Amino acid sequence: MKKSVVIVAIAMAFSVSTLNAKNVISNSSSTVEVVSKKSTVSPFCMSIVKGDVETVKKLIDLGVSVNKTSNGLTPAMYAAKYNRLEILKILVENGAKLDVKTDKGETAENFAKASNAVDTLAYIRGLDS
Repeated sequence: MKKSVVIVAIAMAFSVSTLNAKNVISNSSSTVEVVSKKSTVSPFCMSIVKGDVETVKKLIDLGVSVNKTSNGLTPAMYAAKYNRLEILKILVENGAKLDVKTDKGETAENFAKASNAVDTLAYIRGLDS
């Protein structure tokens, strides 16, 4: 129980609220409003990026969705991109979908290929067979 509390506390510490900034650009003929949004990666996906297998397992046990996107990428996409094979296997075992596409039509396989992540790429291609 103590470990779970510590892991949740760590996850909360990594959590950062998104910030909205608003600028107004004006000239004599028109006004343009520019809204920028600072995006953050979820604590779950940061654990994947760092290769922290134990935290990933604990967060899944605590109910974190293995398919929820963070900055437009699924956890499987992060695992594929950073060649985190053990984590990718855990995600798939827990229901991660590898055929989900980003707004640009990219899948976890595309991220593995672009990053030259040979282990995760071979694993993903092996599942397709």
